[in-house]
Amino acid sequence: MPPRTPSTPSTPKPPRVAVLADSDTRWKWGALTAGRVLPGSPVLDGFLLRGRATPTPRQLREVGARADSLREVTAVEFLRVMARESYDVLVLALVGGGVQAVLHGLGRVWEGRGERPVVVTGYVGVVYEKLADGLLLRHGADLVLANSRQDAERFRAVYEGVGADASAVTEVALPFLGGAPYAGEHTPYTVVFAAQPSVPESREGRAYLLERLVRHARLHPEREVLLKLRSKPGEHTTHIEELPYQKLAQKLVAPPNFRLVYGNMGEVLDRTDLMVTVSSTAALESLHRRIPTVVLTDLGVREALGNHHFVGSGCLASWDQLDAGHRPAPDEEWVARQGVAAGGAAGAGAGGGSYATAFDAARERIAELLAAPALPPLNPYYTPTTAPGYLPGILARHHLGPDGGPLPGAPAADKEPGPVRQIVRRAARGAYRHGVQRVAPVIRRMGEL
Repeated sequence: MPPRTPSTPSTPKPPRVAVLADSDTRWKWGALTAGRVLPGSPVLDGFLLRGRATPTPRQLREVGARADSLREVTAVEFLRVMARESYDVLVLALVGGGVQAVLHGLGRVWEGRGERPVVVTGYVGVVYEKLADGLLLRHGADLVLANSRQDAERFRAVYEGVGADASAVTEVALPFLGGAPYAGEHTPYTVVFAAQPSVPESREGRAYLLERLVRHARLHPEREVLLKLRSKPGEHTTHIEELPYQKLAQKLVAPPNFRLVYGNMGEVLDRTDLMVTVSSTAALESLHRRIPTVVLTDLGVREALGNHHFVGSGCLASWDQLDAGHRPAPDEEWVARQGVAAGGAAGAGAGGGSYATAFDAARERIAELLAAPALPPLNPYYTPTTAPGYLPGILARHHLGPDGGPLPGAPAADKEPGPVRQIVRRAARGAYRHGVQRVAPVIRRMGEL
């Protein structure tokens, strides 16, 4: 009789996660968050919500976040997938209205089902505007991630203040922090201005910042001065960019040590000696690495600019100060409250611990929910009873009715569109972007005559 082959314990299946995102930056946040809050290497199916900011292939390559599958869908098509597919976790990396619409749609398709994915949502960066509005639109997810201790406290206060359950708020950190801590000046010394699509909005403000950046390059010919751009003309990201810096730069005669750059922000930070911005999340990435970081005050410290978020940071300064050689020193207590590391990748993170443990609370919470025999129905704060004059409009933007079901005329199938439909869709999207970036500013100027 041949010897018995010893049995081997079965290998547990990796968790299966779906990420629904509506822009390149939110796709990056959602995909990287999934990797942070789930053990091992989860099987990740990516879904890109079809709209004005749907990322292009170039933007997806620049983000660099991995996915086992990736496709473009409407909200109704995505809900049909969720009705028939089985996932452990669903990450909603969407603008607030998109999160709310999908939550109500999921409530409809999962009605009567105890087994459903754990639903996670949050913010891609600094939360400096529409705090209450954005938070209440995200209420109803199992986890609402806060990227810092300060955000967690603010989020809970908003929910508790309106009588909503605040237990979903979970403190983490931004999932894309990392890289080697700053080790000293490079050759050449490199100044990077991180541009934002909608801050500032006015032509005058954007032209001023560009002119000052070019002036800094002229004053310091020994330095390399880079304008880091998020998107190329015709592309959209999280916010609409009506006046691309590329277009404004065409009218300037720039010195040879000034140039425009694209690419992954982490790779740009690898060679940065001074990060300058108005209020970009890039400031937090830079501070995490201990790179000298400046938040500009030239256009004022205002809520509309978002730089008010950095009051107390020690990073506020003007171009005049930078031209004169100023190097900022961040306030350590402020930095710690923002969820960025006080000493690079090994410094303080969520809850004051290391960045490596910043996602432990989220992992533990998700593990508890996955181990539960059944999960309760999704329970958003906004309902036809609490917000009858607000919620229906939010749902209708995604072709959903007040009950979360699809409206008449919604896409009838989730199959890949034919070549003609794809061409028409690309043409329509291009026409929209042309209208935003070229026609709308002209009409606005004519209205000011």
